[in-house]
Amino acid sequence: MNAVTRPHGVSLWHAVSRGRRDRPTLEGALDVDLAIVGGGFSGLSTALHSVEKGISVAVLEAEIIAWGATGRNAGFVVPNFAKRDPDDIIAQLGPERGERLVDFAAGSADLVFDLIRRHAIECDAVQSGWIQPAHSPAALQKTRSRAEQWAPRGRPAVALDRQAVEGLTGVRGYLGGWIDRSGGVLNPVEYARGLADAAEKAGARIFEHSRVASIDHIGDGWALKTASGSVRAEKVLVATNAYGGSLNRTLERTYIPLKIFQIATAPLPREIRTRLLPGGQGVGDTRRNLFTFRFDGENRLITGGMHVFGPGADTRVRRAIWRRLAGHLDLPDIPPLEYSWSGMAAVEPDFLPHLVDLGPGLIAGLACNGRGIAMTTAMGKVLADWADGTKPQDLPLPFAPPSPIPFHSLMRHAPNMVLPWSMLRDRLDG
Repeated sequence: MNAVTRPHGVSLWHAVSRGRRDRPTLEGALDVDLAIVGGGFSGLSTALHSVEKGISVAVLEAEIIAWGATGRNAGFVVPNFAKRDPDDIIAQLGPERGERLVDFAAGSADLVFDLIRRHAIECDAVQSGWIQPAHSPAALQKTRSRAEQWAPRGRPAVALDRQAVEGLTGVRGYLGGWIDRSGGVLNPVEYARGLADAAEKAGARIFEHSRVASIDHIGDGWALKTASGSVRAEKVLVATNAYGGSLNRTLERTYIPLKIFQIATAPLPREIRTRLLPGGQGVGDTRRNLFTFRFDGENRLITGGMHVFGPGADTRVRRAIWRRLAGHLDLPDIPPLEYSWSGMAAVEPDFLPHLVDLGPGLIAGLACNGRGIAMTTAMGKVLADWADGTKPQDLPLPFAPPSPIPFHSLMRHAPNMVLPWSMLRDRLDG
């Protein structure tokens, strides 16, 4: 195995991104209309859309902008739900609420790329589509059904046969699949920094290294305390996703934390780059242990997978993902590995994003289940409506008090426990 040439654990995006600048730590007392805990996609999108409505906003980030899952994902912009399709969502939520949630997701990728254009965010954004190839006959039927369900809702969704998938991806062996051409890829750290710059330009105040220690209800608002300051706000959004720590233990028990491992090769030769994904799309196939791949702006090949715990997991998983990349893409030589890192996603049992009612004027938005860039950006736009007076029940996202998962201390390990069985089933599928 070729040696890792970069520090293990450093996200590719943080290492290569331009435009990093320090933001102040909160000092003293501050009064605003809306306080946002977390400087990731959902918090920054909410901040930007809120200040554009004339709402005063303070964002409190415990580390730096895009430190959590925002800066640790693979940079896919995917305008649909993981494991859920429009028909069954409508069957679960009813025609009115179900259609609103489906419409919310359908426009999410276009919103991302519209913001990038409007605010001139330089983040290697390519809106050429997201492809889901099918690895088995049963999966092929699902991909056809997905394309058929999304296309009537105005999405550029098209079913693909075997030859079309091979032509678009450069990979043999898939049986077909589908593409949503509104999806795409980008550098998530540069996108997040661009959102932060745009929000500040519009009037938001963003603080780094300002970890919120407590949120207390006072009078008709809320008081947030950090080590060196405090914020009084009429409304508060908790936008930490799976990185909330001990801030709210009840909220922590409402989702399953899923650890995802990512790797990036060194920049690859042109002949490989022109064979694989010549149109620059992102790919996430139908395997239970999802196989993804894409290129960044410098021709690095990026892929990832679930993290298996146990002795030597970091080295073992990195090698396994690396070998899988070379095998699935029929690479003559395993390319040199340059970066490896991991991050946490929040997954709800129903695989839908949720707004959680934590008190009058206190809300949490979380669990985009691996669809974070598109979903959280769109979530921020509707949360700005909430900050402007819309009742949370009238937003397109499910809204309810926290519902802790039974036996959460055990269930939080379920993905890791079932992963070997899922990998075996993937192999049996072909």
